[in-house]
Amino acid sequence: MATTASNANGEDWLARLAALSDRSRVRIMRVLEQEELGVGELSRVMGMPQSTVSRHLKPLYELNLVSKRSEGTASLYRLNVSKPADVSLWQATISQLGDAEDFRDDASRMRQVLLERRADSRSFFGRVGGEWQSIRRDLFGFGFSDDALLGLLPADWTVADLGCGTGDASERLAPVVRSVYAIDREPAMIAAARRRLDGFKNIQFLEADLLDLPLDSRTVDVSVLMLVLHHHDDPAGVIAEAARILVPGGRILLVDMVAHERTEFADEMGHRHLGFTRETVEAWASSCGLKLRGHRRLRPSTQGRGPALFAAILSG
Repeated sequence: MATTASNANGEDWLARLAALSDRSRVRIMRVLEQEELGVGELSRVMGMPQSTVSRHLKPLYELNLVSKRSEGTASLYRLNVSKPADVSLWQATISQLGDAEDFRDDASRMRQVLLERRADSRSFFGRVGGEWQSIRRDLFGFGFSDDALLGLLPADWTVADLGCGTGDASERLAPVVRSVYAIDREPAMIAAARRRLDGFKNIQFLEADLLDLPLDSRTVDVSVLMLVLHHHDDPAGVIAEAARILVPGGRILLVDMVAHERTEFADEMGHRHLGFTRETVEAWASSCGLKLRGHRRLRPSTQGRGPALFAAILSG
């Protein structure tokens, strides 16, 4: 009987080790250690589909590592690490993983989710506090804050939107700067951008390789590379060409993925690079006589499913 009990305990221990060997489950447990959440809220916090969150919750619940209670039709989950062995295992896991960036992203998204949930009944803004974003959206639509803030840019700037795609950045910049060059190597992208931005008179559309831009040196104030470099075989060369066309004192705005290990993006979407580190961006800048003036990890979106993004400013 002792051997049987020992075997059962051993299997239970191995099952717990297996559960904690998955980083996504550890992330879920860290979030649930801080707050009781439903599956939908967890999905937004984790940046995962609800089906994936439910799949991870199932073994954690079966092993009694998370608890569940019902509130109306919703099921709410919370961390349930109470046995001494579970506490020791959980503390050892957290100690080894430290304060990783994906944990900080989860915490940031959780704060957003909780802010949207909260409401106060003492005043109009108290009563609608958790819903104010959607009320404001219903009244005024999307994007007006960004459009207003973009008006802070110098009106006499010339901007090169490199790898413009269907023209997202060009559409936002054209109303507030003097002129925009929308450049892409793919004819289909340029055609789509032309159709979309037909009403703008200050956008010039150019089909060209980003390693051989059809612009003279020292002709643009800003080169924009928005989610472009991870698709390109030679990102350092693209940066060098983007720097060549800058006027003295000009700058490059680079937005791309932080370094990550999600190889499915390379397999399914043809990404050439799994993001980039700050050190890599700094080396690109140095190689073409620029300096990295700013680098920050962008706040993760509760609607986004991809890797985290960063924004960097390069200038002389």
